[in-house]
Amino acid sequence: MSDKRKVRKAVFPVAGLGTRFLPATKAVPKEMLTVVDKPVIQYVVEEALEAGIEHLVFVTGRGKAVIEDYFDINTELEQTLRERNKKAELTLLSEILPQAGLTSFTRQQAPLGLGHAVWCARDIVGDEPFAVLLPDMIMRGEKGCLKGMVDLYNQSGGNVLAVEECAPDQAHKYGIVGVGDTIGEGFAITAMVEKPAAGTAPSNFFINGRYILQPEIFNILETQERGAGNEIQLTDGMLKLLKEQPFAGYHFKGETYDCGAKDGFILANVAFALSRSDIRGSVEGPLKALLER
Repeated sequence: MSDKRKVRKAVFPVAGLGTRFLPATKAVPKEMLTVVDKPVIQYVVEEALEAGIEHLVFVTGRGKAVIEDYFDINTELEQTLRERNKKAELTLLSEILPQAGLTSFTRQQAPLGLGHAVWCARDIVGDEPFAVLLPDMIMRGEKGCLKGMVDLYNQSGGNVLAVEECAPDQAHKYGIVGVGDTIGEGFAITAMVEKPAAGTAPSNFFINGRYILQPEIFNILETQERGAGNEIQLTDGMLKLLKEQPFAGYHFKGETYDCGAKDGFILANVAFALSRSDIRGSVEGPLKALLER
């Protein structure tokens, strides 16, 4: 596929119920739980902006209005900060504020799966390639995951999935891809298998929650039958698209924290706290002491 139109828009499926974090997520969206002092969703948005994304598209659900508020001006708060001469805090708030008109929100009225959530963004995305970033996954490395994917996309065109390596005996837990010819920092994807039976996986490269997709996926998802969990699965749609368009895998080699799981969320907080010069000194010792108990 020779089409290499710029990837300008990114879709963030944030309609999930967050049941693994109840009771906290009864009132607070899981995407707004904080890793140190920033909500999880802020880290993912920063990754998208680093990659050159110009338009942020959030697919929300009931109880998620606070995400929209977070990416908006809080007049009362900012006025109070000005009155108290809190310049650093004002600067911090201005840095997280997207440019006016470049953030869109649409609703997924029913929890029908990731494929359905992506399809809900069709009219905002339009007829152009776009990125999808799962909001539970925080990634960091020398180069942002999506930035690396965009670089690969500029070489390969088509569709790009971020992948990481797992232990071969763990491949049955993931969506695994088949490995073809090398392309830049990645490779051609020859197959996709969701949670293959033990010993049958085509490789040990698993899809890690970042996608660049061509708009033809919307037509596929519109008529996609429900799959695992009685939901419309994005992987099922991508399998159909693979028959018509090439897919490439970008091998991400940084750190990934699944903040949709309790252990991943805790590890993310520890790792990011230790990477902060203003915090490390006060938490490193107590953490060591806890581990020695």
